[in-house]
Amino acid sequence: MSTHLDRAVLNSRAHITAIGSYVPEQVITNSDLEKMVDTNHEWIVRRTGIEQRHQTNPDQTTSHLAIAAVHDMLARFPSVDATTIDAIIIATSTPDMPFPSVASQVQQAIGATKCLAFDLSAACAGFVSALHAANGFILSGVYRKVLVIGAENLTKITDYTDRSTCILFGDGAGAVLVEATDVGAFLASNANTDGTGGMQVYCNADNKIVQNGREVYKWALSTVPDGVRDLLGKAGLTLEELDWFIPHSANLRMIEAICERLELPSEKALQSVIRNGNTSAASIPLALDAAYSEGKLVSGQILALYGFGSGLTQSGLLLRWTL
Repeated sequence: MSTHLDRAVLNSRAHITAIGSYVPEQVITNSDLEKMVDTNHEWIVRRTGIEQRHQTNPDQTTSHLAIAAVHDMLARFPSVDATTIDAIIIATSTPDMPFPSVASQVQQAIGATKCLAFDLSAACAGFVSALHAANGFILSGVYRKVLVIGAENLTKITDYTDRSTCILFGDGAGAVLVEATDVGAFLASNANTDGTGGMQVYCNADNKIVQNGREVYKWALSTVPDGVRDLLGKAGLTLEELDWFIPHSANLRMIEAICERLELPSEKALQSVIRNGNTSAASIPLALDAAYSEGKLVSGQILALYGFGSGLTQSGLLLRWTL
């Protein structure tokens, strides 16, 4: 190993330096769903908090969503040079095809000519898991700029005859650039999978989502609060020092219940579910970008990102915001 790489290994720490997002123009409202299944706006909002969700057109794929999110990031952060990106990691459960990866298609589209590109499948925990991978690359000194994207095309695999699931899911993508710095912003992480509950959320032989919502809800409430406390404990921080909690936006009522278990004011939770529905791996970056665009995120604030879902998998990251 070279002396240069030795210094990189010793000094490299990760932080987020750019962000972007995209949702399709087409919207499915609760009123639209009333025409498909036995449901209504009031019931959906009372149970989930969701008012609408975005839907791709027939020709749009996950790679289109991911590319659009990166283009949004590049337009808003013109100092970012796509040709200097070392790796692209895309968290998705809805790739365009088994191979090539969505990440390789993004690589070609943005002109990141010399980088590693691969997809990561961890469902709703995927985006945070991809951040873990990016952090590992940077800590190792192998890469200095890693593009992390959460992108999902869930309406393509939603069963619109099942009123318990079709009210939930939407499409979208969010992207962040993770770069090496001398003073890191990634403070603590954790992850866990309970495979005994893996079939509580799955994609069936007809390529449609099947979910036991009640069991997933119970699992999330019994595990996520402890996971957040674990992150804070590892960093030597208290709940009072946490500025924002950004959980996977599965269901607004679930987020409120998790906050209650944590004894954290629900006003400290950032979400994307009301306007976008459950977008799985895209939900956390969409919530992050919305809060950043609204001026809620201030450099130096402490954020807890926490993904959880099919697997049953959970993945947490405590970070200091640096944008």
